[in-house]
Parts: sequence; structure tokens; C-alpha cells
Amino acid sequence: MTNPDAHWLPFTPNRSFHQDPRIFVAAEGMHFTTHDGRQVLDGISSLWCVGAGHKRREINEAIKKQLDTLDYSTAFSASNDQAFEAASRIAALAPGDLNKVLFCNSGSEAVDTAMKLALAYHRARGEGHRNVFIGRERGYHGVGFGGMSVGGIPGNRKVFGTAMLPRVDHLRFIHDPVHHAYYNGIEPVWQDDLLLELENRIIPLHDASNIAAVIVEPVAGSAGWYVPPQGYLKRLREICDKHGILLIFDEVITGFGRLGVPFGADYFGVLPDMLTFAKCVTNGVIPMGGVICRDHLYEGVMQAHTRSPAHAIEFAHGYTYSGHPVACAAALATLDVYREENLFARAGEMGLLLGNAMHSALTGLPHVVGIRSLGLAGAVELVSPPGQAGKRAYDVYMDCFHQGVLVRSAGDNVVLAPAYVVDKAQIERMVSTLAQAIRRVL
Repeated sequence: MTNPDAHWLPFTPNRSFHQDPRIFVAAEGMHFTTHDGRQVLDGISSLWCVGAGHKRREINEAIKKQLDTLDYSTAFSASNDQAFEAASRIAALAPGDLNKVLFCNSGSEAVDTAMKLALAYHRARGEGHRNVFIGRERGYHGVGFGGMSVGGIPGNRKVFGTAMLPRVDHLRFIHDPVHHAYYNGIEPVWQDDLLLELENRIIPLHDASNIAAVIVEPVAGSAGWYVPPQGYLKRLREICDKHGILLIFDEVITGFGRLGVPFGADYFGVLPDMLTFAKCVTNGVIPMGGVICRDHLYEGVMQAHTRSPAHAIEFAHGYTYSGHPVACAAALATLDVYREENLFARAGEMGLLLGNAMHSALTGLPHVVGIRSLGLAGAVELVSPPGQAGKRAYDVYMDCFHQGVLVRSAGDNVVLAPAYVVDKAQIERMVSTLAQAIRRVL
């Protein structure tokens, strides 16, 4: 192996990694092969990405064919056939009148794109003073400065706080560790109204006329798979409508099948004004992200330029690789696999098995203080040693890896989110391995 010190790993304790390297050299189906020849069961779709499993022949062949046909073309003042086809297919899959797709390369870029579109839309309507954004505590919206500003995970904000956007506020988080530490396949029913703060404090503080958008994850994924209270997202939609505020769903994790349906918007029955996506859209094979927006946003921006010269750009935004033809070919092939194998429905079915297995095997184990599951994902929350937040979850992650199962540690949580092609035996192995690790780790 070449010099490992040249690679600075992202979101990784690099000192720990170099003492115990974890390097994958191949993958197929539900398994990785490591540099030392071990097989590791992928319990997290790699990073919520590989919905159809690894090394899918159909996707790989589509990529090869596209490379032999059109490897790259500019996205500015021209485009390519694959981008139009992918946008059409993605828009057709989205609910309601979410009909316009803007491509980018990642979830982080998708969030910044959505935020810029919100500002452009309000300015086009003569309400350019709407420039306040509302995020949510412990929300994750990528690592761009816009996404970190509306995000609410302290570890992503503490080092870069001086460069955050100034006009941002945050909703209260959606977890009650006393009354709703455990739930399986349901939306918890709260007695408190979590959105009273939005109506009674945040909106009056900033004035509704100044607020551009609210952005939330339908399920808080990166924080550790927290499900909103029953009716929360519908009420949030009503409040936004009442005050002319745009609602953005960050569906980088929940999009393309994780909840058993195409999007979280479908699962919760709430239509946002914009929806961000990435990850599973290409099965993780090639970077792609994007924003799907409703017709009225597109029309609002276009109508503001009806008297502009024909050569004037209506929305000054985009990336070199927006709608990259190879990424779009991968997306189209991925969507074909999802449809032909009915994998969204399978994710819902396997999610029931995963949730039941986790609650059965992990409840009552040492240090376990919560288990949450919905769709094909679940998290177990652990108590960390005093002054060492996240240590026990990380130690469990390491133990599972050495037993041949890849899980994800997220703060004090350990998450399972396998590919939609997972089978019952693999779920049982993931959960039993996780249970053994929790028992072993002090």
C-alpha cells in the first residue's frame, strides 16, 4: 500500500485511524473486502448511499456506455441529453408540482442551492428583505457555510462560527428522551406543541416579512435517526403557508426509498416548496445532488425577467459538474433498478424486520437509553462515560467492524441503515453483532 499519511480523512479521528486502518479494496452486494482480505457486512449503505447494493452490473454498464458516448459537456448555456432525461425522471417521481430540477454534486451543494433559490425567488417577487433562514437544533445540512449556518450540530459549527450567516435562527429539537426514548415504526405522539416556539417567539422576533425559508430534515438522520412528532411536519407546512415562508425538506438521506416510498414528503404527506437530494440517487456510485422545486418558484423567477434581454441569466447559480452526463446516466440506471426490483417497497418491508430486531435484541442492554426506528434505519442511543461524549458509540463501532459488520456512530448513537437488498439473515447478523459489541464495551 502507498503512503497512507498523504490522505487526510474527512469526519474521521485520523490519529485513531492510523493506529488501526480500515481500508476497503472491493465491494459486491452487501459486503466489502478490506485491504487485509476480510469480509465486512455493510450495515449503513456505506453512508446512506448504496440503496441497491454494491457493484450493480446495470449501473456500471450504463456508466461505461455513457463514457464511450459523451464523457462530459458544459452545463452553462448548453446541456446534454442525459441531464434532461434524469431531470424528467426525478421530477416524475417527486410528489405534487415539484417539477423543476437543478443539479449539483452533493447534498451540501444542494442545500446552498436551495437557500440561494429562496433568496432569488423572494427578490423576484419584490420581497428581497426576506433573508432570514430558520433551521433546527441538531439538524444536518452539509458542510457549506450556508448549510452549517442553518444546521444545528454544534461540532460542525464551533470552529467556523465567525463565518456563519448572521440572519439564522433554530427550532427546538424533536426528541424527548424521557417520554419517547423508544419507538418502532411510528411517529411519537407528543403532548407539547414543539412549533409554538416558531409562532410565538421566532416569527415575532424576526417578523414574518423578513423570513425566507424554514429548512428541516423529515427525519433527522445525521444526528442519529430522530423521527418528528405526529403531525409536526403538517403543522410546519401550515405555519409557513400562513406567513409566506418557503419550506425546504432536506431529503439527502430520506430521499429515494429509505422510508419505503420515494421521498419523506410522500411518507409524511407534506409537500415542501423545495426538496434536496443526493446519495441514493446514483446508488452512491458517482457524486450527484440536486434540488427539486415547485412550479411557482421557477415561474416567479422567470416572470421577473420577462422584460430582461433574452441573453440575461435569470438565476445566476450552478456548478461545473451540474448535470454531468455520466452521473445522470448512473442516476437513470439506478432509478431503473429501484423500479424493476421494487426496492422502495422492499425497504419498507425490511425496515419492519430491522426495527423489530433492534428493539428485541437491544432493549435492556447495558448503557442503552433509547432505540428509534422508522423505514429501513434505526438507532440505539448509549450513555457515554462522563466527559467523553460519543466515546462509547465509537468504541461499539470499532468492535462491530472487527466482528465484520460496518455500523455508524453518530454522537452517542449507533445507527444501522442497510441497503434495500438486505435479507433477514443479514439483518439478524447486524443486530446480533451490535448487541454483542454493546455488551463488551465498558
